[in-house]
Amino acid sequence: MAIRVADELMMFLPASRREPVSSVPWDGTSTLGHLVESLGVPLPEVGAMTVHGTPVGPSTRPDAGDEVDVSAVLRPQRVPLEPDQVAPRFLLDVHLGTLARRMRLLGLDTAYHNDMDDPELVVQANRERRVLLTQDRGLLRRRALWFGAYVRGSRPDDQLRDVLDRFAPALSPWTRCTACNGELAPVDKEDIERDLEAGTRRSYDVYGRCADCGRIYWRGAHSDHLERIVQEARAHGNARS
Repeated sequence: MAIRVADELMMFLPASRREPVSSVPWDGTSTLGHLVESLGVPLPEVGAMTVHGTPVGPSTRPDAGDEVDVSAVLRPQRVPLEPDQVAPRFLLDVHLGTLARRMRLLGLDTAYHNDMDDPELVVQANRERRVLLTQDRGLLRRRALWFGAYVRGSRPDDQLRDVLDRFAPALSPWTRCTACNGELAPVDKEDIERDLEAGTRRSYDVYGRCADCGRIYWRGAHSDHLERIVQEARAHGNARS
């Protein structure tokens, strides 16, 4: 059996097998999804599949000698939403903490824990209908996971661009706590003066407070760096429009 994998999915194949077409032995019972994953490609990264040009699903059992084409997920990818949702929610694994903070900066509902193991991540993703973002291919192969995606890139800037390109989420910068993901609400300076350093009180007048953890925010010393992230994300979205 011959399986042709799209260029965008070649990164998942072992270096020794990164060829346009792979010859795959078939035992007569394995599904197409199993065979594709045996090459190293997680099914959440797979888009349309065809056998001799006919669309098929991952549960299809192909025949010996079939020619299979495997494409990547189309971008932007639609995420099924619950009735109470207006935008996708996300959950990031323990290795993507910086990306989580940047997504929260952009107003994306992003859960993150630095001490949660794989089964716990799957449970939370399923319970809260969050897209699980990870660079762990094994995690994406867990059958119980309702929706996952592999994050491309080793640098946070590249990872963020990949997520924005894949899901094209609506952005609401400066509306979430980067520490806990809670929503920020405006707060009068007079109500929080006792919690501020003297220099901060003198220098800033506009503040927000997290409704969950109580952390106070203002445009401080890191605002130029954070503003760059926001502006680049907005420019990326405008370029896609």
